[in-house]
Amino acid sequence: MNKFLLLIVMFLCSVVAATAADVVRTANGLVDGRGVQPSGVRIFRGIPFAHPPTGELRWREPQPVKNWTGVRPAVDFGPRCMQAVVFDDIRYRSNGVSEDCLYLNVWTPAKSNQERLPVLVYFYGGGFVNGDSSEPRYDGESMAAKGIVVVSVNYRLGVFGFLALPELTKESPHKASGNYGLLDQNAGLRWVRQNIANFGGDPKRVTIAGESAGSISVSAHMVSPLSKDLIAGAIGESGAITGALSAVPLAQAEADGSKFVASLGADSLAALRAMPVQQILEPAYKRGVVGRFPITIDGYFLPADPATIYGSGKQARVPLLAGWNSEEAGWQFLFGSDEPTPENYKKILAKQYGPRAGEALKLYPATTREQVVQAATDLASDRFIAYSTWKWIDLHGKTSGARVYRYLYARPRLASRTGNNPPARGAVHSAEIEYALGNLDVNNVYAWTPDDYKVSALMENYFANFIKRADPNGPGLPQWPTVREGQVMRLDVESRAEADQTRPRYVFLDQP
Repeated sequence: MNKFLLLIVMFLCSVVAATAADVVRTANGLVDGRGVQPSGVRIFRGIPFAHPPTGELRWREPQPVKNWTGVRPAVDFGPRCMQAVVFDDIRYRSNGVSEDCLYLNVWTPAKSNQERLPVLVYFYGGGFVNGDSSEPRYDGESMAAKGIVVVSVNYRLGVFGFLALPELTKESPHKASGNYGLLDQNAGLRWVRQNIANFGGDPKRVTIAGESAGSISVSAHMVSPLSKDLIAGAIGESGAITGALSAVPLAQAEADGSKFVASLGADSLAALRAMPVQQILEPAYKRGVVGRFPITIDGYFLPADPATIYGSGKQARVPLLAGWNSEEAGWQFLFGSDEPTPENYKKILAKQYGPRAGEALKLYPATTREQVVQAATDLASDRFIAYSTWKWIDLHGKTSGARVYRYLYARPRLASRTGNNPPARGAVHSAEIEYALGNLDVNNVYAWTPDDYKVSALMENYFANFIKRADPNGPGLPQWPTVREGQVMRLDVESRAEADQTRPRYVFLDQP
């Protein structure tokens, strides 16, 4: 072959290598995805990012993946992590449940591995006891079609993801235990840093996002020395580690874990690791708080109290977009089976706040039954998750120097197609997920209307703009000011920026 022909062949080979293909090289081997979809997005499912945490690796930090030879199929979702059924709104596309569950998925619109597109890494919710990256509402194709490489990551849950024990702390090279689920997420972020360029993504433009437990995870990664240098932006939907589900001292988590393990009858770590999963899982979910084990201030993933870190400005100083929904919890969370009368409402406030009950009544006023229902809904929502999310936003806005955007999502879902789910008073917890990620069509429980698709398009475009430019604003969208301007973006059929009238409520709840 003469030199001219050789140069042509070499040129063509380089073009083919740089062009998007179904087969992509990762640091551990080749993966073959599902091919190009009609949207122009290529999908890769079930890519291992850590060694299976089984046997001796149960309750250890995630270990590196072993390399493989040949081409590994990346067509199906990996198994979901060990869990019982707790929340009835979760639907899975994964094939079964297993301790061998540390897999991630990639949706990429890149036509070349030279494109360096912005990246979204999404962590699912579910209270750290349920959830999976295969859930249809977290599907990344719609967002990827907007020019973003999307990654969703599995992480260990419940007793397998957050058990802390003195014995586990002692054997750890970092003298830490618990937080294995968060360490899994961190391993996913490190995989993204190492591999995402081959999928057309920019490893230096990674926005992390999540809802509920996923949002709490985002707020935790921002203060973790293991993660904060791996992210360029953050999106939080209803949840933060600065309040609800806050981290506890390691000794407290160890004591909680030891009490549980004693109930199992295991006399050593070796015996505990040898136990069948169901002998651990089922008793764990019969505990209080649906089997949840706390996030731990372990001195490794979390070096100190997260609120203190945010207050000192030592978190990742990246742009943040976060908010919550208008009905995160119903009035029943306060009243139980009692009637929502003004008299009962005053009794509840007196029990909860004692001498401060009068101040609480001024901030959550009600003199009629209808007003009590709304005031109690607001208070229950704030106590559950809105206050903690507010504190995250407030602290980060004060100490980071970065742009911060806050929203209130207010679009109620209409009645279900079957009529089994009546219309909600407001936007309930997790109701925004399908809207934000452009996935209304994957949820056939509700009879979506043109207004729902309008809200979804608006919210998804805000999120996409933020991921691309650290600013949600763009052509055709209502202007979204930063929190420094004292305004909140109300997301609904008629979206608009409003002056924040709720701050006094959260300042009140922030008092010890």
